[in-house]
Amino acid sequence: MPIVAQSTETTDWVSRFADEVIEESERRAPGKPVVVASGLSPSGPIHLGNLREVMTPHLVADEIRRRGHQVRHLISWDDYDRYRKVPAGIAGVDESWAEHIGKPLTSVPAPEGSSYANWAEHFKAAMVESLAELGVEFDGISQTAQYTSGVYREQILHAIKHRGDIDAILGQYRTKKAPAKKQQQKPVDEAELEAAEGSGAAGEDDGSSGTAGYFPYKPYCGNCEKDLTTVTSYDDDSTELTYACTACGFSETVRLNEFNRGKLVWKVDWPMRWAYEGVVFEPSGVDHSSPGSSFQVGGQIVGIFGGQQPIGPMYAFVGISGMAKMSSSRGGVPTPADALKIMEPQLLRWLYARRRPNQSFKVAFDQEIQRLYDEWDRLDAKVADGSVLPADAAAHARAVGTAAGELPRTVRPMPYRTLASVADITAGHADQALRILSELDPEQPLTSLDEARPRYDRAEAWINTHVPADQRTIVREEPDAELLKSLDEASQQSLRLLLDGLAGHWSLDGLTHLVYGVPKVQAGFSADATPKELPPEIKTAQRSFFALLYHLLVGRDTGPRLPTLLLAVGQERVRALLGE
Repeated sequence: MPIVAQSTETTDWVSRFADEVIEESERRAPGKPVVVASGLSPSGPIHLGNLREVMTPHLVADEIRRRGHQVRHLISWDDYDRYRKVPAGIAGVDESWAEHIGKPLTSVPAPEGSSYANWAEHFKAAMVESLAELGVEFDGISQTAQYTSGVYREQILHAIKHRGDIDAILGQYRTKKAPAKKQQQKPVDEAELEAAEGSGAAGEDDGSSGTAGYFPYKPYCGNCEKDLTTVTSYDDDSTELTYACTACGFSETVRLNEFNRGKLVWKVDWPMRWAYEGVVFEPSGVDHSSPGSSFQVGGQIVGIFGGQQPIGPMYAFVGISGMAKMSSSRGGVPTPADALKIMEPQLLRWLYARRRPNQSFKVAFDQEIQRLYDEWDRLDAKVADGSVLPADAAAHARAVGTAAGELPRTVRPMPYRTLASVADITAGHADQALRILSELDPEQPLTSLDEARPRYDRAEAWINTHVPADQRTIVREEPDAELLKSLDEASQQSLRLLLDGLAGHWSLDGLTHLVYGVPKVQAGFSADATPKELPPEIKTAQRSFFALLYHLLVGRDTGPRLPTLLLAVGQERVRALLGE
């Protein structure tokens, strides 16, 4: 295995971005830590599409750390954003939550049964836990804390002083016809789709135009806490600001140089933070990168705050296979926590590391997860024997650990599809699972299920939560006497050949050789004959033989891999069900 703390400099996309970011950071802020950033809105479950917003800068930051540089990965929790709508499918949340629309996310109660103080903290907590499991090191910044403590007071006053300049920049896009709405490229979160509503070309808020003229700042109402407010007057010298709330009718006059209950509108807030934090690298989703949207406009507005736009790619779609089977209580949008219940952190990291940010990919919750694990295990083997290609080696190194060291891993990483089959057949009986798994490799038998964990637990969770009941494996209690009686001589002979070879082939490899070999021997070939040495009809004979075994063992045409199924059922029961 590679030493993951070493540099993984090669030709992969992460290294190329790391080169650019280090060079740009030295140009902008020589001698200071490199700053990369992500932004997440805890307006609901933070899903796997949002995870790319974090994993892209994380991987770049980690490569920079591996090279010995200091780096900060900031995650801005946009918890001072307004609560926009009641999300569907969240347990205990109904339309009564609509009374909170317009309040900061941190002023909305947490869903029923939650132990967290508010809505934002509830959804933030799940993501924080997942990021820890994934080995993501970051500095979290609550925008509620930043705004309400007055950290941004100078920036707010500066933005208002230069509101005419900001208005002029935004005006370039207001006059342009908004492009025809295209189908969303990815499941974007609320902060992206509804980062703010208003007159901007991309459908994002760029500020209000009340009787005080254009104003890039929204007070939260001192009575109802909602942002349904309009600034009616402002005095630049005294910073006296008067606003009126359209929700409850409340109005008040405050001094903005002392007032901490409001925030800059999104298109001004984001570039302000780039300048304030000195962000050098931050990716953006497709919805933030189109002409007239926040990333593009922010590149002009950031200069008003004396900063520069970060470099960073537009990241593409992260899809889901098997999403239809997701529980509706999750709102139908899987989160990193959902993925980590069925796959190890290394596999999930690898999915994000091996594809360039502008390449889409899918996270599998269906049968495809077995193929992904097979692919991962082949890569693992190539790394171990030194036959891996450089870019693949880099993606592997980024998946198995960080600059801080390797992530915890399964001691005996058996094939995921085998573990899933065992978990399926044994239906939660750990002693039976251990018996089967210990027989897979008689020369090095498994002595404890802990050796196969956490992969075994992930495979068991996948079987229990993502495989429909009608696809679960139920072994017959009694032989299918009618089917056994109806078999022709060739079928009876195939069963005898299998039964005669069971004792001598009772291991995963041995049974694989046996079940594929029976049709070859029946046709007059050696059991060791390769596909190139055999006529095409042998494959047909094998399929027919396999279907017969499945019918006799589980009453279906298909099922888990036969060698695993035979081991799971056990020799004595196999012999009984096959009519011996």
